[in-house]
Amino acid sequence: MTAGAGQRPRPRYSPPRFGVEEEFLVVDPVTRKVAADATTIVDRARARLGTRVSGEITKLQVETKTEPCTSTRELTGQLIEARRVVADCARADGLRIMASGTPVLSGAVPPPITEGPRQARGMATYRGLHDEQSICAVHVHVELPDRDRALKVSNHLRPLLPTLITLTANSPYWEGRDTGYASWRTVTWSRWPVAGPPPYFTSAAHYDQVVRTLSDAGALVDAGTIFWDVRPSPRQPTLEIRVADVPITPQESAAFAALVRALVVAAGEAVDRGEPGPAVRDELMRVAYWQAARDGIWGSGLDVSTGCLVPAAQLVHRLVDSVRPVLTEFGDDELVADWTRRWCADGTGAVRQRTAAGRRGQLTDTVDHLIEQTAPLAG
Repeated sequence: MTAGAGQRPRPRYSPPRFGVEEEFLVVDPVTRKVAADATTIVDRARARLGTRVSGEITKLQVETKTEPCTSTRELTGQLIEARRVVADCARADGLRIMASGTPVLSGAVPPPITEGPRQARGMATYRGLHDEQSICAVHVHVELPDRDRALKVSNHLRPLLPTLITLTANSPYWEGRDTGYASWRTVTWSRWPVAGPPPYFTSAAHYDQVVRTLSDAGALVDAGTIFWDVRPSPRQPTLEIRVADVPITPQESAAFAALVRALVVAAGEAVDRGEPGPAVRDELMRVAYWQAARDGIWGSGLDVSTGCLVPAAQLVHRLVDSVRPVLTEFGDDELVADWTRRWCADGTGAVRQRTAAGRRGQLTDTVDHLIEQTAPLAG
């Protein structure tokens, strides 16, 4: 990976700020099915979190946000706080929240869509695609205000996206059945016209030209519907990485964000050295996405640099090793190393969801496990 290569000692400098958005499903603790009561929970939570909590495209989802953070410790604290506040507000209405890329049980198709002019335009444009929109991701923002540089960094991150899917797969179930995939959210999301891995961009002007063409073709409602898995944020001076299922625990989200920040910094150094990102062929990226979404951490992954299948865990270790100097400099090496060791040994969220269901053969046990782990009670 070019972003991790370095032949000279790393310069010391302040780490860029970063932040995280997490999406959760609202659940009825009796039926364990998703519940269309997100608006009430968001209204309650705003009294404590302000703009750090909001609704989503469906009434089944709640989204939380951190403030920009410098340290992973600060980020973790904000993630834990937001989850606990939203969980408390849900309990006040006899409800729960869970962190899963997809609903576990049936009853989420079609989901109730929130009302508004933008949502109406989206329904008119995307139609039946909204039937499977009850999916939850984690988005990591890394401060990178120079759009030209951000898009060059994106080119370096593009080949790494399938491995990030492998690491964070947490959506094996859909409508009450096992899909056979580790990340069904990835498969569902790939149906959208502007989603998945971004194109290879040569400049901000190139990016703007592509976006204008897509908009003229009717594929976009607005800048917010540019759903590529890496994009310059339309609202913040950041590069936004959107590829991952929401992890089960806040600590996992924090470790993932620390890894993503290190990848962005390492890619930026490669850009500064004049290294172009590898222009991986679209057909290889498509297969690599599918392979990662299907098999997760314990299967095989496609090495897009060679076109060969290798153990997915090998790709993960290679990815982490490539940015270890950055992780060490920012104080995140042990955190990320421990996270990846545990996930390679115990499995990602998808594995743990299946393990919970397998104990008694009941998917309701998976929902209970997710509820318990999403926002553990203090103390």
